[in-house]
Amino acid sequence: MQLKDAKILVIDDDPDVLIAMRLLLKSHVAEIAVEKKPSNLSTIISAKKFDVVILDMNFNGLVNTGNEGIFWLNKIKELSPETDVILITAYGDIELAIRSLKEGASDFIIKPWQNEKVIESVTEMVRKKKKPGAQIKQKAGDTRIVGESEEIKNVFAKIEKVAPTDANILILGENGTGKDLVARAIHENSRRKNKPFVKVDVGALTSTLFESELFGYKKGAFTDAREDRKGRFEAANGGTLFLDEIGNISLRQQARLLTVLQNRTITPLGSNEPVPIDIRLVCATNLKISELSDESKFRKDLIYRINTVDILMPPLRARGTDITLLTRYFLDLYAEKYGKGPFKTEKSFLEKLKKHPFPGNVRELQYVVERAVIMAEKSVLEDQDLSFSAIESVPDQQEMDDLRLETVEKNTILKVIDKNKGNISKSAKELGITRAALYRRLDKYDL
Repeated sequence: MQLKDAKILVIDDDPDVLIAMRLLLKSHVAEIAVEKKPSNLSTIISAKKFDVVILDMNFNGLVNTGNEGIFWLNKIKELSPETDVILITAYGDIELAIRSLKEGASDFIIKPWQNEKVIESVTEMVRKKKKPGAQIKQKAGDTRIVGESEEIKNVFAKIEKVAPTDANILILGENGTGKDLVARAIHENSRRKNKPFVKVDVGALTSTLFESELFGYKKGAFTDAREDRKGRFEAANGGTLFLDEIGNISLRQQARLLTVLQNRTITPLGSNEPVPIDIRLVCATNLKISELSDESKFRKDLIYRINTVDILMPPLRARGTDITLLTRYFLDLYAEKYGKGPFKTEKSFLEKLKKHPFPGNVRELQYVVERAVIMAEKSVLEDQDLSFSAIESVPDQQEMDDLRLETVEKNTILKVIDKNKGNISKSAKELGITRAALYRRLDKYDL
């Protein structure tokens, strides 16, 4: 992001400071807003997103603890976690300013400030926003991964490391967590980004369609083959092939896929000539590693082929403040799409969202916000503007609430095996039991 595209908010109860900041910044940024009363923060930030807030540390208001800046800093971070905050402080408050950095401030400026220092600090805050850690963008429309939680930062860090390589990636996670966005982000941040990105929902392919869709066919190969057709592997040549719902394909299909990955060639139906392929493979499944490790359902040699590195996309309920961040993102997205808004949100609106378990994850949140925007009759959204679908169920939560000894033991075994990626020896050691004892328990719980 560039400074000229930035939106800045300055909060200070000294009118002279506000005038000086406006004059200094107005020619450098897209928008500069000023406010004397920090108590108006909720209304201002709910109505509009700001990239940077420049905040005074002392106000003559209701909060007279000597730590007003930190109080309002925390308020800003609660309302808009993605916004950077730069504090303005007097020389004698430097110790307090340093403490504020630990509380989440991005920088501080000492009064009387140097104009160059202000421009430099704001420029640095804005420049950082293009780096992974807040958002990784894709080219497909305006779809992006949005988040700042530690869980999603771990995902960003892995994408950063693996994207430049040609390693095969397995993306794990519940339905609706955004596995397809991770696949696109890997492609868009790779050396293959200018080549095709081809997605195939292999779980939806019948046994008869599997080979013709993936490997293509020659004219006359079967009744309806009226012309030669390239398969998805050839279509993705030089780029990335994303196989979604890989955990749902049959053992026969797995064997065929394994052969192709080993030989790096495909043979179209109706042909005897192998065609070399150069693709980067990314796969995704909503199954757990422990389920994929069941050789009666999934070949281990194929798992090793597709799983050089795995990336776990966390469920929305584990992403904390990302719910607020995603809600504001979807509100802006659908307000623009349907020509409505801009929307403000009452505290009750966000509180209701935070209390919902979201079994459908980000996809469910997206539909909930879209429905709220479509049905909204006013520009301020409240809790009654939200409605949740009865389609989604919450089996995991019910399991968590079941505290019977057998259920706790079963869930613990599943978690440890999943953590150790199906390795029985490591799992038994971590559980403090022998391999034989672990196998007896797996048999007992039909795992």
